[in-house]
Amino acid sequence: VARVTREKAKWGRKVAETERDLLLPVLAADTTVALNGKIYGKPADEKEAFEFLKDFSGQTHEVLTAVCLVDKGGKPRETLTKTFVTFRPLTDEEINSYIASGEPFDKAGGYGIQGLAGQFVEKVEGSYSGVIGLPVDETKALLAEIGIRPR
Repeated sequence: VARVTREKAKWGRKVAETERDLLLPVLAADTTVALNGKIYGKPADEKEAFEFLKDFSGQTHEVLTAVCLVDKGGKPRETLTKTFVTFRPLTDEEINSYIASGEPFDKAGGYGIQGLAGQFVEKVEGSYSGVIGLPVDETKALLAEIGIRPR
């Protein structure tokens, strides 16, 4: 996930330089989900979304979110958060209903904690905002390193 984020930031920096002649900071983030050594990206279809959620049912999985900030001078700064998310046991009916909402398909692990899947979560240990896709405190710290102080 850190490598993908670095590549996104480098690409963004290149676009900013070549297409817009801008030398602005570029921020990129990426999230992945893991359970027992298996990586869960975005589900390709309903069947895969069901498998993902069934795997997470009653289990604790990891959510890794990397952030890369490339400053005006081209220097990258990075952070990685690891959050543990525990799902309560889910019924097949609950999983199918969630899949029918369409929410799982553009999200790592096949769920959005800030959306309907929030009802599945029993416990979060770590960065809630990192599970959503951008760890706020860690991102603020990166921005502060280059003199940007968000409020």
